[in-house]
Amino acid sequence: MSPASPPLLYTPAQRARRDASGWTLVQGVLAPVQFLIFLVSLYLVVRSLQTGEHTDWALASVVLKTGVLYAIMVTGSIWEKVVFGKYLFAPAFFWEDVVSMGVLALHTAYLWVWWQGLWSATDQLLLALAAYVTYGINAAQYIRKLRMARLQKQPFHAPAAGAQVSP
Repeated sequence: MSPASPPLLYTPAQRARRDASGWTLVQGVLAPVQFLIFLVSLYLVVRSLQTGEHTDWALASVVLKTGVLYAIMVTGSIWEKVVFGKYLFAPAFFWEDVVSMGVLALHTAYLWVWWQGLWSATDQLLLALAAYVTYGINAAQYIRKLRMARLQKQPFHAPAAGAQVSP
């Protein structure tokens, strides 16, 4: 491996466990479902903050998004245990898991203030936006890892002798 090459995301054994696990399919289904719910909810939250309309729908959409987040986090930790032998903070996904804890904390705080009615609807929606910013960062982390995994799956082909290699 050259110094410029990123570290391997999976060992061959981990890749085999990942590919054989039913939890990989669960994650593959839940992730885009959650992202779609996020997009709809984000629209409702922003629109409600702009217009004051459909606030109940916006607040409820964050609750739905949080429920799906919990589902993907629980199944994701099971997947991580199957693939890496640890429920959380496996080296390959350490920083993703760290940010995920912040995402969970903000979404859980939202549920608490929503359930208790402690804050105004506007403040709840602003908290939801903060949670969504962290979720966006976390989603980008996972998309980056997915891309890394796909790139590492492709066999490496050295350029032919005398071939031009662009930077």
